[in-house]
Amino acid sequence: MIDKPLTAKDRIILALDVDNLKEAESLVKELKDYVGYFKIGLPLIVNYGFEAFRLLEEHGAKCYYDCKFHDIPHSVQKACISLVKNNINFFNVHIQGGSKMTSAVVRASRAAAKSMGVEPPTILGVTLLSSFGQKTLTTELCVDRNIEDFVLQLAKVAKETGLDGVVASAEEAKRIRKEIGDDFIVLCPATRPTWASVNDQVRVDTPRDAIMSGVDFMVVGRPITAADDPIGAANLIIDEIETALEDKKALK
Repeated sequence: MIDKPLTAKDRIILALDVDNLKEAESLVKELKDYVGYFKIGLPLIVNYGFEAFRLLEEHGAKCYYDCKFHDIPHSVQKACISLVKNNINFFNVHIQGGSKMTSAVVRASRAAAKSMGVEPPTILGVTLLSSFGQKTLTTELCVDRNIEDFVLQLAKVAKETGLDGVVASAEEAKRIRKEIGDDFIVLCPATRPTWASVNDQVRVDTPRDAIMSGVDFMVVGRPITAADDPIGAANLIIDEIETALEDKKALK
């Protein structure tokens, strides 16, 4: 299992939401010393498969695979075993796949790691996509609960079935920390500094919001990758995180 992040840089997961491997490689070369992990998701996987992961390995960069698996337990556990065999040790699945699915994933992934003699992977549970708001939850999914209650219930399922943490917003992280504890990993999927646009996200948090709410990792994409000066943008976010960490420490 991966360690909790110690530095501001280590908390940043840069989203490689590009569909060109050369563009991804350019971002990795430029920013690997300014972020802790690179997030690989659908665009690169659809176009390049495992070649995208090998790219990060070649440059000594760490990977967070945003796979969001959601299928019957057998299919998902087979996919996760393949990830472990390919040295991918930080990824996620949808908690809404159900407790049978998440339990199967944990058991199978840990068994595969043990048979290979490697550290077990860190597996997070996706609660609710950051593009979802209360209206979507209620009118389209017919869930008659507020978002925070819904996410907390999913986080409890994640904990009970052995997942290492969840993907949730900073606002939701406050209750997760209070009711589940500090050992559980919380990753904020939509982090935007105050100077950046929110794009297609609905539940968005600033780096400061994330830190003050107890978030461990935060995904940042376009505020860095689309900036005129990506390194400068990354450093601004690092500064904001460091300031928030100092302020949080002072409040204890």
